[in-house]
Amino acid sequence: MHTSTNPIFKGILAIREINGRNGPFKVGTLNLSIGEFAVKDSLLDQFDPGTYEGEFQLERIFQGHYIAGGRSVTEIRIKLADMLLVDIVAVTPDPVEAEPDPIDTEKAEPVTGKSTPDTETETHIDNDDDNTLFGLLMPLGASVKLDPSVDRKVLRAQTIRLKEIGYAFDAKSQTWKKASIH
Repeated sequence: MHTSTNPIFKGILAIREINGRNGPFKVGTLNLSIGEFAVKDSLLDQFDPGTYEGEFQLERIFQGHYIAGGRSVTEIRIKLADMLLVDIVAVTPDPVEAEPDPIDTEKAEPVTGKSTPDTETETHIDNDDDNTLFGLLMPLGASVKLDPSVDRKVLRAQTIRLKEIGYAFDAKSQTWKKASIH
């Protein structure tokens, strides 16, 4: 971890789940010494709701906005380059106010230095075809690390499929591990 010159801060990331029109998705609030920031990274879709303490490497800080429930919300967001988690606290989900799915708002955000898939194109995933869903990750081993830079819909489908076939997400290592059968 931490191989680039991007700044690194200790902080606490609080992740919550929201049910949107494209299904459930995760968003976070990152509390750092320099302030509190919204996190809408696709990698959060793998995590359970909870509080995660660790070191966070920042790729960029930018202004984001969305419209929900008849109001316009402007927020300062962080794009994470990497993170190293040291402590995890599960939380009981509280009712969450309406917020749009990042799949619907990503196309409006400026992107620098990295191309992203066209979110306008519908991504069809057939969960019965793991070769198509996981591509180069096949065959799946005892431990699987997903690529959070793939299309958000693909990452969500991969997450759902891994749960269905007996994998559990280990937040500290950010990998999916096959549950052992006794």
